[in-house]
Amino acid sequence: MREDLRLFQSTLLQDGLKELLNENRLVDCVLKVGDRSIPCHRLILAACSPYFRELYFSADGKEMDTADVVLENMDPDVMEAIVNYMYSAEIDINEGNVQDVLAAAHRLEIPSVFTVCVNYLQKGLSKKNCLSIYRLGLMLNSTRLALAARNHIADRFETIATGEDFLELAPPELFAIIGADALNVEKEEVVFETLMRWIRKDEEKRVKSLEEAFECIRFRLLPEKYFEEKVEKDDLIKSDPELLKKIGVVKEAFAGKLPEKMKGQDEEEGEEGKLPGYLNDERRYGMYAKDMVLMINDTASVAYDTQENECFLAAMSEQIPRNHISVVSKTNILYVVGGLFVDEEDKENPLQCYLYQFDSLAAEWVALPPMPSPRCLFAVGECEHLLFAVAGKDLQSDESLDTVMCYDTE
Repeated sequence: MREDLRLFQSTLLQDGLKELLNENRLVDCVLKVGDRSIPCHRLILAACSPYFRELYFSADGKEMDTADVVLENMDPDVMEAIVNYMYSAEIDINEGNVQDVLAAAHRLEIPSVFTVCVNYLQKGLSKKNCLSIYRLGLMLNSTRLALAARNHIADRFETIATGEDFLELAPPELFAIIGADALNVEKEEVVFETLMRWIRKDEEKRVKSLEEAFECIRFRLLPEKYFEEKVEKDDLIKSDPELLKKIGVVKEAFAGKLPEKMKGQDEEEGEEGKLPGYLNDERRYGMYAKDMVLMINDTASVAYDTQENECFLAAMSEQIPRNHISVVSKTNILYVVGGLFVDEEDKENPLQCYLYQFDSLAAEWVALPPMPSPRCLFAVGECEHLLFAVAGKDLQSDESLDTVMCYDTE
């Protein structure tokens, strides 16, 4: 009974507030955003936003007579959407406005809108946007969003780290990624080479960060020969006396000699007993990976562990066509091509072939743009991020084909 009354009162209040706003009644405030004026009620603004509450009350708690509020650096459409939310509890969040709405909600201190935007961005994390969302989360002090984006980057590190956007990260942003245990890399060489590529992108400024960056590289996980040829002989490292001292300590660690003050100390003695980051030899997440055989049909995808002689369900795969061809890229990404896809909107090429990529982290198949050539009995190969579908038979005419279709995975 009490819950019903509360729901009825909330609905009555929201409907009444919207009606007052739409009819421009009892309006006592105008928000000026850009070239737009947005009428509203001070009571509603102050109730929903601590930002406005501070505008309408002085430090000693007295109400201030502030009728017009000018909001600089704010998108009028975003502000209107937020005002509408204050009156209706409804807001349209989409890919085009989510980051602007998030920034506005942070500025105006509206946690409900902020949380909705964070949830939206988390669900939509992808290879293309994860870096910008990571930086946005850090800028707006959203720990949950920044961690979710960082974990997404760490899971797909080898792919994302090759992009130019990755090289634009600030030092703290980069170190938080490459120092993580959750980094999905099979070899520490990848982390070191990524760091040096980042340094050389803006060598004059970033070389100063190299000593701090050393704490993020786990040199004891590198093969000794690689360490001698690639690390010791690097010009930037050789020219820094402090780094040379650390190189010497790592070489002694390879020989089994750790710094004296580190030996025999228990974890209970606190931080002082811990090894410095560059002597850390804990394996990264990706270094526990196993090679498996993946068996795929139009029902499920099953992974077989040849060492343990065990099978695991990798993903459901009802969408995978029964007749398909699979190929694994050099970066260990699995693709499936085949079947017959009918695109009614494409009048020129309505018949196409399905193309899927296996996301091992999400345990699902991701649909990619279909191949605009319905064919079967073809071969598939991969080279330099390009997939090639070679020859085969046309599914419409049943004629043999001598053409090659190419798909750029980047």
